[in-house]
Amino acid sequence: MSRGMRTYNYGILGAIGGLLGWQISNLAGLSFTGSVYLSEVFVGALIGLSIGLLIGVTEGLFTLNFARALRAGAVAAGLGLIAGAIGLPLGEFLFQILGAGFFGRALGWGVFGGLIGLAEGITGGSQMWKGALGGLLGGIVGGGFLEAARDALKNPLLGKALGLVLLGGSVGALIALIVVLLSRAWIEVASGKLRGAEFILDKFLKAKGPSVILGSDALKADIVFPDPDIAPQHAMLTGNGSHFTIKDMSKTGTFVNKRRVELAQLANRQILRLGNTELVYHEKR
Repeated sequence: MSRGMRTYNYGILGAIGGLLGWQISNLAGLSFTGSVYLSEVFVGALIGLSIGLLIGVTEGLFTLNFARALRAGAVAAGLGLIAGAIGLPLGEFLFQILGAGFFGRALGWGVFGGLIGLAEGITGGSQMWKGALGGLLGGIVGGGFLEAARDALKNPLLGKALGLVLLGGSVGALIALIVVLLSRAWIEVASGKLRGAEFILDKFLKAKGPSVILGSDALKADIVFPDPDIAPQHAMLTGNGSHFTIKDMSKTGTFVNKRRVELAQLANRQILRLGNTELVYHEKR
């Protein structure tokens, strides 16, 4: 998905996750209104699991990498479960004990969103602090929407549903937006089935950090392209702190600006070709 569509898609899937969390918590017979913290741990865990799962699978689904969707969804669901179990009772604690009121609960949801945002850095190409910052802001904004919806609507069930949809949408959208705004390097797919998709590379830019493998095998490559002419592990990108170097690992070749390379340092707007797929490399200084 493109960088512009990323925010929209993350927001929509996050909102669906909030709706799913509302339905699951209702089926479980749990309520927001109790003052028992243990109950709120379970409620928050269910909501966090649902929102985290849907946000986690977003990129994998829209880039047709279903192995990544499963992996990222599992990580985000686990962190979401923990986030909800911490965030909801924390917000209630701030509200009840410290008298922090509306803002106390919103801050609790901010902690919730920040922990879900960590999953973007663990499973995606962004740095963890960027996803966590986006999630924190999304949780605070969405938590404010949640509390406002609960207070404004006379029907508590409807208020809870609307609030959780707004919470999930805000967390997802802000995670994606902050990651996009602060990204320093990414590749854009210019041709092929994933045309228009963009993959952020920030996590791999650090010198002596992890490299990123480009290929066609979801179990062997970090960024996967559905192109039969791309090798399972076709090329490797390695960062040196400010630039990326691309190394060919295939038999058919890796091309930079139509020139076959074994090893080359990349510059902004250069065209890469792997198999029948063209990519545009972008970087910001």
